[in-house]
Amino acid sequence: MPYRILLPLNYDAVKKYPLVLFLHGSGESGNDNEAQLVHGAELFLRDSIRKNYPAIVVFPQCSANSYWSNVTITSDSIKQTRVFNFPASGKPTIAMKLVMQLLNNLSKKYPLQKKQIYVAGLSMGGMGTFEIVKRNPNLFAAAISICGGANATIAPKLIKTKWSLFHGEKDNVVNVQYSKDIATAIKNAGGSVKLTIYPEANHNSWDSTFAENDFMQWLFNQHK
Repeated sequence: MPYRILLPLNYDAVKKYPLVLFLHGSGESGNDNEAQLVHGAELFLRDSIRKNYPAIVVFPQCSANSYWSNVTITSDSIKQTRVFNFPASGKPTIAMKLVMQLLNNLSKKYPLQKKQIYVAGLSMGGMGTFEIVKRNPNLFAAAISICGGANATIAPKLIKTKWSLFHGEKDNVVNVQYSKDIATAIKNAGGSVKLTIYPEANHNSWDSTFAENDFMQWLFNQHK
């Protein structure tokens, strides 16, 4: 699996650092090891962010013939929208297997602060964020899903992780209701979840999300 890794400024091999795993959307799938950097990478490269939030940041790339999460996609010809069906169980996709192996290898290669392992993703990557937390319920301190979704019945497996969800109300690719439903389910299961809806945003709600003043602050304030 191709991936890019960003080490902290003045990286110290004996110091422990938080890890941020970022999962891209389907439009950035492939094997060029570049497309996955289109959305989000610039944010982590900012000098102010690297100075204030030193961390190891990883951007893996999903192949074009796989998907981060187990999901079947159909079309509603009447409403002209996509319908995402999320199974509550099942084997991980090839991409999910590989990214979990990558995480395991990184934990052996780099000095990680185990109380600050984070995952974030947008669209397909937002769905993958729910998927990877479901499969590793004790690993992540915090997770961010942007215009994603999941099967609401998996909520009890997500409650050991702090959640922040973002979605555009006018999203015509991934319906905002998916984020609303899983947010409600996590809350009802006793978890911590914050849902931000942008009333005028379509699918590219990540633009508004990355512009949030407390995006990084919230993430790095979460500890196991």
